[in-house]
Amino acid sequence: MKNIAICIDFSSQTQTLIDAAIPLGEQLKAKIWLIHIAAPEPDFVGYSVGPDYIREDRAETLKEEHQFLGEYKDQLKTNGIDCEALLIQGPTVETILNEVEKLNIDVLVMGKTGHGALHKMLIGSTFDAVIKKAQIPVLAIPLK
Repeated sequence: MKNIAICIDFSSQTQTLIDAAIPLGEQLKAKIWLIHIAAPEPDFVGYSVGPDYIREDRAETLKEEHQFLGEYKDQLKTNGIDCEALLIQGPTVETILNEVEKLNIDVLVMGKTGHGALHKMLIGSTFDAVIKKAQIPVLAIPLK
């Protein structure tokens, strides 16, 4: 069986990515993996130090992200698509590439935004960083 991974960030464009990957998944008879990389824990917020309200806020955010991920997974399963969803904390690019390898992903689907040169220079682009290191095809979905 083929495996397709869709990197989602819960932006307004997430549904666009899923809709673009569905026909590919159907054509390849592939399993679709929804992958959301959550921000890693800040260094100063461990389990033994830091204000409780920061840990509680972070826990609530992760709970909401997990719920959203489950809703997208259910949507795909309702449409007859074999699907799994993963919420993983870590550095975005490295975590995506690690999961792609672990899951034997055949095609990675990512959104490509049209940020300007200044944004890319100062902040960088997750898409650009992944595409440089990926060992599999990456399907770029143009996003606004």
